[in-house]
Amino acid sequence: MTHKELIRENFDSLAKERDKWIDKNSYFYKNDYGYMKFLIGKDSRVLELGSGTGRLLKELNPSYGVGVDLSREMVETATKLYPDLNFIQGDVEDPQLISSLDGPFDFIVLSDVLGYLEDIEVLFDMLHQLCHADTRIVIAYYSWRWAPVLKLGEKLKLKMPSINMSWLSTDDTINFLNLADFELVKREWKQLIPRSMFGIGSFVNNFIGSLPVIRRLALRSYVVARPMKSIEIKSLSTTVLIPCRNEKGNIENAIKRLPQFCNDLEVIYVEGNSQDGTLDEIYRVMDKYPEKDIKVFVQDGKGKGDAVRKGFDNARGDILMILDADLTVPPEDLPKFYKAIVSGKGEYINGTRLVYPMDDEAMRFLNFWANRTFSVLFTWLLNQRLTDTLCGTKVLTKKNYERIVANRSYFGDFDPFGDFDLIFGASKLNLKMTEIPIRYAERKYGETQISRFRHGVLLLKMVLFAFKKLKIT
Repeated sequence: MTHKELIRENFDSLAKERDKWIDKNSYFYKNDYGYMKFLIGKDSRVLELGSGTGRLLKELNPSYGVGVDLSREMVETATKLYPDLNFIQGDVEDPQLISSLDGPFDFIVLSDVLGYLEDIEVLFDMLHQLCHADTRIVIAYYSWRWAPVLKLGEKLKLKMPSINMSWLSTDDTINFLNLADFELVKREWKQLIPRSMFGIGSFVNNFIGSLPVIRRLALRSYVVARPMKSIEIKSLSTTVLIPCRNEKGNIENAIKRLPQFCNDLEVIYVEGNSQDGTLDEIYRVMDKYPEKDIKVFVQDGKGKGDAVRKGFDNARGDILMILDADLTVPPEDLPKFYKAIVSGKGEYINGTRLVYPMDDEAMRFLNFWANRTFSVLFTWLLNQRLTDTLCGTKVLTKKNYERIVANRSYFGDFDPFGDFDLIFGASKLNLKMTEIPIRYAERKYGETQISRFRHGVLLLKMVLFAFKKLKIT
């Protein structure tokens, strides 16, 4: 009997009992399904390879859901339980089956499947035909460190029986993805204790098991990746948003120094009820440079976050950029950001001021070390490298901004800066984050509007908020 036949026979025998095993380990599965739902937006087109009895696929609430499984018994059970979903019996490594599926899909899910495959790289390579540029591959599996414990659990009848399979580390999985032209977006490890234990498990998982290094010992590993083959370099229109309050001396310099880095460039000033004549200066500059597409809006609310939302809501560009009016991030660097996003190097491009040396007066000592500290915290919270959360220059597509707006209710209207609304939203959507180092310059006009202590307290609150939303299950 071949290995595939052994797999099919094993799961055929488990089909009628599988949901009982899930119920028996309800704490584990509730947390696992909860995180998968965080990663995968509802009302999406979802393909699950190795769908079993269809319970996970149903939990994901897809607009169009397809499950494929090797076991005929599993597929028959799933079809009876969830007639609104589509289940197919077959080998996920069969090229004809893969090419027959009704793609593309927004998400392709492989939960506890990789270890049973004959050739992981070949399957990953075949998945490209089912992807569009924004498709996400979501992979979940048990950590290899837990193999002896899980085998013991099977002998004690605490876990559903399985047969011999490959045990992969996250680095192994990422390497297979790279070989098949998929790029890592994020990875996570969860459930240091896969049982409730009267609340002890939840406490340990949330406050100890999520810590760096320790989380690598968790039972469950997750990897999210995106396709690289489908990325095409395009010429896209761009809106550069310049929030400004009491920045009269910088208004014209922003226009003079801004390169014409694309064929269709719009500039939007959002003026924050200044006291130094900034609004009048904007109108003067608009009259002086009629060949430029310059617009202005006056804020109804307060704060940079409110200004960013007003500007982006009125922007017409395919790409949206933020340029702080203090010009400490040089406008001359914006072509780098444009190149990075149109070439597919990233989907959320963030400037970082903490790589190159900066002007002596550009950032105060305490601000510098606070930024360093918060960068470490947010890299851990988001599972994506982010070295400078408060750099004002941020770039994303209009389409992805609209997706962030549509999902804003998950985090709420919480951010006075405007930076974290975008960062958290991009992380929730599994956008690929890329940083571009810039040389941070000293402000030439006006004064900083950041209070190191008052805004520092707000940042600490932001960290706690993010911990609650992103780490506590």
